[in-house]
Amino acid sequence: MTAADGNGWQAASSPRDPRPHVRIAPPDTRARTRVHPDIRFNPIPDLPYCRDVPVKLLIMSDTHLPKRGQDLPAQVWDGVAEADVVFHAGDWVLESLLDKLERRARRVVGVWGNNDGPGLRRRLPEVARVELEGIRIAMTHETGASDGREKRCDKAYPDTDLLIFGHSHIPWDTTTPGGLRLLNPGSPTDRRKQPDHTYLTAVAENGALHDVVLHRM
Repeated sequence: MTAADGNGWQAASSPRDPRPHVRIAPPDTRARTRVHPDIRFNPIPDLPYCRDVPVKLLIMSDTHLPKRGQDLPAQVWDGVAEADVVFHAGDWVLESLLDKLERRARRVVGVWGNNDGPGLRRRLPEVARVELEGIRIAMTHETGASDGREKRCDKAYPDTDLLIFGHSHIPWDTTTPGGLRLLNPGSPTDRRKQPDHTYLTAVAENGALHDVVLHRM
């Protein structure tokens, strides 16, 4: 069962998980004209993370560069610098954004979307899977219409704890009858009919996802 808060954010109400699913951060009021150096981080090996060590996640989708902007907002790049893993759920459009993220992020997990060309499709999968802190995460661009989404995803992703998706540009957070958490971060660059540009941050720790925050810009 889902309920909208008037800002396009879908909040879950599931007897399986009575905890509040999200807190919404206020819009960032800092100046967004700063130039960020193109810092190169040492990559984290593609090995399972140690348990009990918090892993900071940044989740975005549908950036549609350069049509919807020449670059990501400065606030998002600040979040990339703080995150351990950056997820992008497709519709990058500009392949150089993937190059830039791979240089500046500690670890990038991405998929291609319906608007992405051959270059991105060669480099990225349609469905990405990774396990972090005991959480089985899958990510894809499209999950179909909102009606019936929970049942479809339960069937399509039976061995998954968290499914990240995009495409709609509408923030979404529900838990399916089977216990699968569904997250859509919206878009940090193309809000369409939503009131704000958005992305998500969260923390994975000891088998649980917590501190899920929808950032509005």
